[in-house]
Amino acid sequence: MFHHVKELQFNARVSKPDPRFARLLLEQFGGSNGELKAAMQYFTQAFTCKQPYPDKYDLLMDIATEEFSHLEIVGATIQMLLGGVNGELKNAAEESEIMKLLDGSAAKESFMHEAMFNPQFTVLSGGGPTLTDSNGTPWTAAYVTANGDLTVDLRSNIASESRAKIVYEYLMKFTDDPSVKETLRFLMTREVTHYQQFEAALNTIQPNFPPGILQGDPRHSNTYYNMSNGPDIRGPWNEGKSSQLGETWQYIADPVAFVQETSGLQGLKPTGTDRTESSVEKLNKALSEERSEEVNSALPKGENQWSTYHK
Repeated sequence: MFHHVKELQFNARVSKPDPRFARLLLEQFGGSNGELKAAMQYFTQAFTCKQPYPDKYDLLMDIATEEFSHLEIVGATIQMLLGGVNGELKNAAEESEIMKLLDGSAAKESFMHEAMFNPQFTVLSGGGPTLTDSNGTPWTAAYVTANGDLTVDLRSNIASESRAKIVYEYLMKFTDDPSVKETLRFLMTREVTHYQQFEAALNTIQPNFPPGILQGDPRHSNTYYNMSNGPDIRGPWNEGKSSQLGETWQYIADPVAFVQETSGLQGLKPTGTDRTESSVEKLNKALSEERSEEVNSALPKGENQWSTYHK
């Protein structure tokens, strides 16, 4: 159940109208890394957690709801940045306030040029926020990722918060309004907060690597293929021990020759690792049973209900 509180979570303010920045800010309203995407992603992911993982359900629904609050802040800021546009579009006089705001013929031409790339922002919306990105591309559910496995979804959310954070960071470079910057800084900071919360939740799921349930094939989990000509670059991603499995990286300097010599990687044996096909099969079976039991045991026998109401 959602209950709308009319005050914003953060008191968004603008010093003066700025239609151009309002258009840029649409990225966080209806863009692929925006607040609506985040809200719908966490909201959707939460459903599979309700009964088997109620703590993660609570986390996802709380953050999803906060993201809706952030969407409201972004929408309110866009509306204030468009201050007067809606009313002046209804004013037939050429010398209306919006034209004065655009400060001369060059600015007017620039505004019209931008409108050609995102006509809905002014022509169809009448001077209000739209569920599009800054170029007018409509929001789509294709932005949302929900795979039904917490180790996958939480990693996806960490990445989502990272992308949203950097977009706010970039947006701050395109406005000189201190009030708008303060709002953007608040929203950017909450992305950092959510990143840490999702990371902490992921760490409560053990084991959580690799993502999902099935383990990687020990014949291929620690091979690095040098797929480009030129100087060989070495680093912790292709030498020493791997970060999660602790396997020794096997550097394949000439991938073409290696594939030909092994008849397409057939007949290989695990190298640089203690893992074997037998140990992997045991882990697969054990983790599959554990995760399956977690989900199945949470389902009640007979009638099922979502909520228990307390007076």
